Amino acid sequence: MTSDSAEIRGLKSPLSANGVLGSAALLVAGALQTLTFSPFNFWWLGPVSILLILLVTVPLKPEKLFKAGWLTGLGLFGSGASWVYISISEYGNTSVPVAILLTVLFVAGLALFHGLAFWFWGKLAKDSPIRRLILFPAIWILGDWLRGWLLTGFPWLYLGTAHTDGPLAGLAPLVGVHGITLWITVTGAALYGMWWLIIHLRHVAAAITTVIALVPWLVAPAMNRLDWTEISKEPTSFAAMQGNIPQQIKWDPDFLKDQIVTYLGMTEEYWKTDLILWPETAIPIPQDQAGKIIEHIDQQLGENSTLITGIPWYGFSDRIEDFTFHNSIMAVGNGEGIYHKQKLVPFGEYVPLQGLLRGLIGFFDLPMSSFSPGPEYQGPLKANGINIMPFICYEVAYPDFVAFNSRKANLLLTISNDGWFGDSIGPLQHLQIARMRALETGRYMLRGTNNGVTAIIDNKGVVTETIPHFERATLSGDVFTAEGNTPYMQTGSWPVLTLAVILIVFVRERVIPRFSATGS
Repeated sequence: MTSDSAEIRGLKSPLSANGVLGSAALLVAGALQTLTFSPFNFWWLGPVSILLILLVTVPLKPEKLFKAGWLTGLGLFGSGASWVYISISEYGNTSVPVAILLTVLFVAGLALFHGLAFWFWGKLAKDSPIRRLILFPAIWILGDWLRGWLLTGFPWLYLGTAHTDGPLAGLAPLVGVHGITLWITVTGAALYGMWWLIIHLRHVAAAITTVIALVPWLVAPAMNRLDWTEISKEPTSFAAMQGNIPQQIKWDPDFLKDQIVTYLGMTEEYWKTDLILWPETAIPIPQDQAGKIIEHIDQQLGENSTLITGIPWYGFSDRIEDFTFHNSIMAVGNGEGIYHKQKLVPFGEYVPLQGLLRGLIGFFDLPMSSFSPGPEYQGPLKANGINIMPFICYEVAYPDFVAFNSRKANLLLTISNDGWFGDSIGPLQHLQIARMRALETGRYMLRGTNNGVTAIIDNKGVVTETIPHFERATLSGDVFTAEGNTPYMQTGSWPVLTLAVILIVFVRERVIPRFSATGS
């Protein structure tokens, strides 16, 4: 019998020995990760979840790891992303059975990323528990990255995002959300490794492992007090209007005038504010038809005031050599610029394989689901000499995309219409993601939404001003511009991803067994 086989047999636990119990534990472990995010904020459950996953999976044969990963993903996305049901059922003109089916397919499909990552983990680590512990954080990070990139990506529910209110927040300007996630998984693996070392009476090694795992948790809170960017001392006055327009009438032409009048009325007392923000598609007609509305806004604004609003754009695109729609945001008044959304939401803003899917069910024919992505490398909007980089809805979830595009900006801004997701946890997760982007870039993030959560987020990811969810209200306050870039903005996630690849390359089968045998 090989040394590896002996080690694996010694590491077996009731969770891995009993298939039903192990499957249940993996579902729970995935669901525990949802509890780390807003509105629950139990960030400390991150390493606990990883430890629970390892207790089940480290002793398993490699061929069983795909199912284990898929179950973990099922627990995570089933609890943390099933809010898509609301947009499919309530606003997608889809029957309940079909909405349930589509939600299940969505969750099960996302879980495949974890399944494939765990399968790859098994292929690389084979039966060595030491290789499995060393490689697990690397595999997890690369799986997260792949999920955020493949087929436009779903960069949601990254474990590191939970630390907007956690002790590892200080690492965000250095290594970004993936770097924080890496250390959460390292901590979970270290907890498992300590248990294994203590069982094998390697108390000194267990103590060293404990110290190494704890260092970032102890150092990061002090690092969060450092300023990586220079924040201006002069405030910029800001106001954001949350119209709380019901999603059912959002695109109904009969209610177009009422919506515009609503936002104009809410802005009546704020026309002289430095920066005014209306949410995503607050003007629900293309800019080529909204000339009189835009002209009226321009006439109302103060001399040094700029209003930024979401608005669809229609026109000829040189890039695709055709007329097209963009989901856009534009500056009016003492500012300039228009930005076209680059990261579109599948089925919400465009329909993949639309030649086959259009007309099958109501969900595939949502209003304004024929947008085209905007061009890359778009510059910031201008507002009274301030460079403002906008991100529309889903775009703020992409960490490297935001970091790269924010390098020349003094302020960050994101608009959204989270009315698609009702009173679910989705909009609260979205706010937390925006907070992580503020942390990573050391910049204020201004967030304007149709029905919540509208907020001012400072350069430390702290919400300084907000207004209640599902209310028609106006937020006002002061914001501050920033100069300079954080280390993460310079490098993106590449150092973390490179480290993960290096671990995979060097933790090879022919090296680790010798180490395992001498220590067993």
